[in-house]
Amino acid sequence: MRCSKGAPLEVNCDHRLLGAGAKATSGRWSQGGPRGTERYRVNKRFALVAVGAALALGLSACGGGGAGSPAAGETSGGTAAPADVTVGVAMPTQTSQRWIDDGNNVKAGLEKLGYKVDLQYANDDIPTQASQLTTMINNGDKVLIIASIDGTALSSQLADAAAAGIKVISYDRLIRGSANVDFYVSFDNFKVGVQQGTSLLTGLGVLNADGSENASAAGPFNVELFAGSLDDNNAKFFYDGAMSVLKPYIDKGTIKIPSGQTDINQIATQQWKTDVAQRRMETLLTSSDANITLNGVLAPADIISRGVITALTNAGYGSGGKAFPIVTGQDADIDNVKLINDGKQYSTIFKDTRKLADEAIKVTGDYLSGKEPEANNTKDYDNGNKVVPSYLLESTVVTKDNVKSVLVDSGYYTQAQVDKGQK
Repeated sequence: MRCSKGAPLEVNCDHRLLGAGAKATSGRWSQGGPRGTERYRVNKRFALVAVGAALALGLSACGGGGAGSPAAGETSGGTAAPADVTVGVAMPTQTSQRWIDDGNNVKAGLEKLGYKVDLQYANDDIPTQASQLTTMINNGDKVLIIASIDGTALSSQLADAAAAGIKVISYDRLIRGSANVDFYVSFDNFKVGVQQGTSLLTGLGVLNADGSENASAAGPFNVELFAGSLDDNNAKFFYDGAMSVLKPYIDKGTIKIPSGQTDINQIATQQWKTDVAQRRMETLLTSSDANITLNGVLAPADIISRGVITALTNAGYGSGGKAFPIVTGQDADIDNVKLINDGKQYSTIFKDTRKLADEAIKVTGDYLSGKEPEANNTKDYDNGNKVVPSYLLESTVVTKDNVKSVLVDSGYYTQAQVDKGQK
């Protein structure tokens, strides 16, 4: 690129080269494990956004007073320079370390590219999140990244965003009931459920570590089921994935549900609240589970696992020769990693939110530069009004055996944080 005052701007490159080598794919990822090139591809896409941002800054810096010169604060292509753009980031709560990390990662990545960021947490209050989004729209934010509390409660705000030309990225939780959702970044949430169900069966000894059936497993095993919040679209994916694995064993009697509660409407945990999960577990332990030994609990998230584990501990499990049940989870919250090392939780599903943040940043950069983001799933995530183009990442089962290799060696936590159970 070269430019001189009073002379036409000349760019000796093809802007399309910024996207060279990135091919869109469709359909679900195979369940054979993460792609070997995933980290490279994500980092490469992230790097390309940085190149695009630097190019935009370079273009806007070129002087020129002749006809056709860009206005102050704009590139020659008519897009605003990153320093003049604010991105709104709406996160649901700060009661979970996972969402704090998500917000911080997205904010830091966008600011690194020069964008301004308005990061807001709604403390699990739907009107608060709606109000925050209205303010972002009125303030002229150019893109909204939203992890919704209730995926059906934001239609009015999304309509206003669309009218203002603001792109909406649904972050991890699919926003439903609106045609004004432009893109979805998340993990393969059905597969997350499969991983939870499989790890429960492995912990019980029904399956071997390689996934094959253990012919010597002695059942039936008493198990209770928990699901997430019904206003979160992911809860259904987690449930369906887990039940695809567990139901055959329930049907043939290997797994017994003492309470008889297997329908998602019976086992849902409103707003994923720890105290709600604890109260339900306490009720089960004093009723249907009072005179039996509980062998396992399917918990779809660490925030629910903590409530379940508190109730089980108070009921005497883990002491006096009463073995602690196999308890699953999700999110690899630092306090739950400590519970895994202490033998009170069997597994969690690690969803590397650093990669999720990177993908949200990449999509944001694409929209702000006038490009269509890359999707690797264009058929599975129907929000009731449209199939939302999506980019899905892979997740990993974590047990005591691989806490260090997955969480510490990757730099997600330090060994000291794991040992203390706090960041």
